[in-house]
Amino acid sequence: MTTETSTRTPSAAPPAATSVPELLTALTAPDPADVPVDPRVVTLRSGTWELGVLPATGGSLAFGRVLVDGEWLDLLRPTRPTVYGAPEKCASFPLVPWSNRIRDGVLRFRGRTWTLAHNAADGTAMHGAVAYYTWRVVDRTAARVELELDTRGLVGVNFPWRFRSRLVYELDGADLRVTTTVENVDTEPFPAGFGHHPYFQRRLTPAAFTAPSPVTADAADEGDAPATTPSSSPGASSGTLPGSDAVLHVPADRGYALESAMAVTSAGAVRARADYRDPRPLGTAFVDDVLTGLRPGEPVHWTYPEHGVDVRLDLDDVYSHLVVYLPRRRTHFAVEPVTNVNDGFALHDAGVDGTGVFVLEPGESRSGTFTVSVGRV
Repeated sequence: MTTETSTRTPSAAPPAATSVPELLTALTAPDPADVPVDPRVVTLRSGTWELGVLPATGGSLAFGRVLVDGEWLDLLRPTRPTVYGAPEKCASFPLVPWSNRIRDGVLRFRGRTWTLAHNAADGTAMHGAVAYYTWRVVDRTAARVELELDTRGLVGVNFPWRFRSRLVYELDGADLRVTTTVENVDTEPFPAGFGHHPYFQRRLTPAAFTAPSPVTADAADEGDAPATTPSSSPGASSGTLPGSDAVLHVPADRGYALESAMAVTSAGAVRARADYRDPRPLGTAFVDDVLTGLRPGEPVHWTYPEHGVDVRLDLDDVYSHLVVYLPRRRTHFAVEPVTNVNDGFALHDAGVDGTGVFVLEPGESRSGTFTVSVGRV
């Protein structure tokens, strides 16, 4: 683990030729040492990204913002510091060792049945078993953090078998890479899956709740200087425009019929309201669908027209499913990279193909990476 210390040095006096407006700017500009630091947050930075990681909240994210035209804008839904301990209120959280729901909390595997604790209002076991545990920081640099959770030393984990999971967040220029690993550290095989639940902003807005790092000339020296929008571009400095909305493209050719948000059979046609194979604005319809049949080599992406920003989501093959969630009257939406369909354990046990559930033998592990890249249209 890398321990970082910082020493505050006085700002250099402005040169004698500095004009009055320049002098006022120099005197009022925030010193990096004055930016509030929350000890619960591990902050990663690149020239384009600033990411807040919450190891004590299941490896969730507090914020994810990007630098556009000299202004930090929230790409992920920002989390109020007062709810940093609630993963479901965070900007994103990992789903391990399964994604989404298990109907009635009943897990069947190879002739045996377990009943898991119901942790959702609909009586299901939901979103995995790791969100309320503290993950150990294994390694950290300015742009990368590696976390680990080993359930062998924990009590009350809502899963019948022991597993170890590793989570790596890494910034590289305009890219955010997230790698998840699940390892069987038990003495018998078990079914598993994983995913992530990021909430993205429907409109890019100025960074909220916590102060971003000051924008300095150093950002342009990291090999990933943020692109700029021409000054005539609408909304270049205003954050949003009335009526603006992200335009989404999801190249997925199959979807699931869901009952109470859970699949009951193999994938079929994509419902019209969840069909974003042709790029279109997010719209006002409620969508909570699981999609699969992702076209090889064709990434998911969406654009923010008022800023000329394009966001691209590239997935490893293990992420064979996506949950697209568009709640009504909310400022955010979710595009969730996941390995398995909702209630995938039940379908897998029933012999349904294509669920995305995998079986880990003792000592075996499975990993997957997704990358969120920020560019210009």
